[in-house]
Formats: sequence, C-alpha cells, structure tokens
Amino acid sequence: MKRFIIAAAILAAASLSATAQSADEIIRSSRDRIDAKTVSTRSRMIITAKDGTTTERLVDQYSLDGQDGTRAVIVFQKPASVAGTRFLVIENPGRDDDRWIFLPSLGKVRRIASGEGSGSFMGTDLSYDDISSANRSADADTHALLRSERLDGKDCWVIESRPRDSGYQYSSMVSWIDKASRIVLRIELFDRKGKLFKVMESGSPKDIQGRLTAMNTKMTNVQAGTSTSIQIEILKYDDPIPDSVFTTRYLETGRP
Repeated sequence: MKRFIIAAAILAAASLSATAQSADEIIRSSRDRIDAKTVSTRSRMIITAKDGTTTERLVDQYSLDGQDGTRAVIVFQKPASVAGTRFLVIENPGRDDDRWIFLPSLGKVRRIASGEGSGSFMGTDLSYDDISSANRSADADTHALLRSERLDGKDCWVIESRPRDSGYQYSSMVSWIDKASRIVLRIELFDRKGKLFKVMESGSPKDIQGRLTAMNTKMTNVQAGTSTSIQIEILKYDDPIPDSVFTTRYLETGRP
C-alpha cells in the first residue's frame, strides 16, 4: 500500500557501483514495502505560516489497493471552516490519475484537471501531485544512485529521480532511503529551474500490525518559508472499506 502519509521504503547492501537497474529496484521496493489491501488513518495536520503562526486540521484518509491501481479518499473533519471537504484520487496505470474534490461551500464535486497538479492542496504545502506521488510509477522517472551516506544516524542510499515528462512540476527529486528499513527519510524536490523548492521529511517509525510505518511526515516549502506536518494518530491496516467510499457520490453525501 502506497500513500503520501506513509512515505516508506528494505534491501540488502548495495555499493556505489550499483547499476541504474539497482536504483530502480530500490525505488520500487521503497514504494511497495507496505503490504496491505487497505489503510485507514486519522491524522493531525499542522500548517505553519511564514510568520510562525499555525493552524490545525483533523483529517481521515482511506486507501484501497485494487487490480486497477490505488484509490484514496481524504476527508477533512475539523475545523468547521473545512469540515466536510472530501477529496478522491483514483490511480490510472499508464495515464494521469483521476482527481475530484467536494467543497461544502460550493455544494458540488469539482474535477481536478491534470494541469492543476502543482496547485496547493487545501492551502497546505502539498500539491495535488504530491498527494498522488506515492503512487507515481517508477517508470515515470529515471533513477540514479548518487552515493551512500548517513542521515540522522542511519545508513542511506541517496537516489536522484528525474521525470521523463518535461511538464512535471519538479525537475528532479533526491531521496534518502534508509538501508535497514527502506523508509524514505528525506526527499528534496527541485523546481523546473533546478532550484530547491520543497523538502519532505518522515520519522517516528512505529510497528503497526507488523509493518514498520513512519508516523510523522513534514513538507517544507523552502522558497516560501512555510511547512505542513502530518502526524498520524490512528492507523489500521486491512480494515474492510466499502468500494462505494471511493466514488464521487460519497464525496457529495459523505455516506457509503
């Protein structure tokens, strides 16, 4: 199971002479290391503005892996200003994901066009593309093992990924993957001009139903001086979730 709040990665040792294929394998294994049919979470989202002020949001997320890809729904519960906002993403292998959002103030579902991928997701430092990035096909990028180095006391592979699509919002992504756990500890994301744009960091790994899971994720917009942290408070793997949750009808009604 792959989701942006469960940024994760386990492989035997690899040397700096590893081939490009090995870099691909590391990326694939980091994205696929959580084996679960469904994931249900409740998270606290903390948005920090440039002046240091913060706002909090309570968010539920449901994900389902199927034969045709991953489907996920995000539901905002608090505060009242965003409560009832619901977002649906359906992975389409080989083509752009389908994405819709329901805003209570509008009272209708709006489709998110592929060209809106770089737009801010609900005023956070995450874009719509960031939400879908854990499901991004490894084949969508070329990968190169840059080096091995320690980060936060952990031995990591450092891998650079470059999108094959020149229209993607990032020109490159550099990931630090813990060799022991395959958890992605850090990702540096560069804008189309090659300047550092955002930094994603994950931590506080915890064994949940036999699966080592990063419980905290932080996305920092280094250019804007803002950040968004996501702290998982409740997480359940393989809980039954009705298929009807992953529909635009559910977005409208909030009922399976």
